[in-house]
Amino acid sequence: MKIAENVYWVGVRDWNRRIFDALIPLPKGTSYNAYLIIGKNGKALIDTVNPGFEKDLEDKIRSLTSIEEIDYVIMNHAEPDHAGAIPHIMEIAQKAKLVATGRGAKIAQIYYHVPQQRIKVVTDNEAISLGDKTLRFIEAPMLHWPETMFTYLEEDKVLFPCDFFGSHLAGGIYSDEIEDLLVHAQRYWGEIMMPFRAMAQKALEKIAGLDIRMIAPSHGPIHRKPERILSAYKQWAAGETRPKATIAYVSMWGSTDAMVKQIAETLTSEGVELAFHNLAVTDVGDLAKDLVDSRAIILGTPTVLGGAHPLAVYVTYLFKVLRPPTKFAVILSSYGWGGGAIRQIQEILGDFKIEVVGALEINGPPTNENMKHIVEIGKALAKKIFEVGA
Repeated sequence: MKIAENVYWVGVRDWNRRIFDALIPLPKGTSYNAYLIIGKNGKALIDTVNPGFEKDLEDKIRSLTSIEEIDYVIMNHAEPDHAGAIPHIMEIAQKAKLVATGRGAKIAQIYYHVPQQRIKVVTDNEAISLGDKTLRFIEAPMLHWPETMFTYLEEDKVLFPCDFFGSHLAGGIYSDEIEDLLVHAQRYWGEIMMPFRAMAQKALEKIAGLDIRMIAPSHGPIHRKPERILSAYKQWAAGETRPKATIAYVSMWGSTDAMVKQIAETLTSEGVELAFHNLAVTDVGDLAKDLVDSRAIILGTPTVLGGAHPLAVYVTYLFKVLRPPTKFAVILSSYGWGGGAIRQIQEILGDFKIEVVGALEINGPPTNENMKHIVEIGKALAKKIFEVGA
């Protein structure tokens, strides 16, 4: 697929993949985007594909040019879904140099056994000429590995940012043709980029002066109208939130369920937008998406053997790891013969900077008095949420 003059998408679409990193659900599959640039005096391959798809990549390249003629293999990011085919390509393209940052060069030797003499280390803002095509490299560490860089094709104004600006979608060519693209992009941001908001802001500042006509990420559709995704990333990187609360809960015998439904009714009546996640059945990716712009989280859990339910423990730890811009929390819990769930949740959160507006632990099913208390907590939380935007 031609995306610019002598610039081609040569990636693959993985329609059947349903899990990433043994953690992230992929309900729509994903793609591993690689790009071939053919210049007058050189040829470069930007990124490769996931292990198992080497032959697909090879066939696509051979339909355009001889792999043996490739001069450079650009490794924007060393994770196997983008770099896994490097050994295969470089075995065929014997004259090719692997282009990477200093940190990337070390990883390439460890993971892909690329000899040091076949690696060209580039520094920030360094460029390589292919004759009529100039590739400029922009270091973008921790987006989301330390060796990450972007590649900018100066003449065609195309930015190749690897994982940045991506989405896990197997289908679709251009993002402006996908109606709910930002939903998938926000989910992807929440799962992968959200913990690195500070580094994302720095990267956005570094590319602010570039004339970007197209963004070609390594997952999902290409942005030929990049303003929408750039605007969204600026908001997410800045930690901008909405008057929204995310409820994440699990219930065994209905008590916690009744408690969270009461606070949900209260928040809704106060005008707060809600995202509701029953942890027994929820998609973790959807939960991560909702945390991107939520000002509050409500954690609900029964007590299991002196602590929180394992699903609540898991999502609390995940919340802490993803580091969303969420400002407020409420913790609701019930127990049969012994408490301890709230204590454990608070211990996991530790020094995470979040204000706990209310924490209520009850014995048995909630009483009318318990419900009144929950209404009070809900109203106090709603007030906090709207004060942030005032």
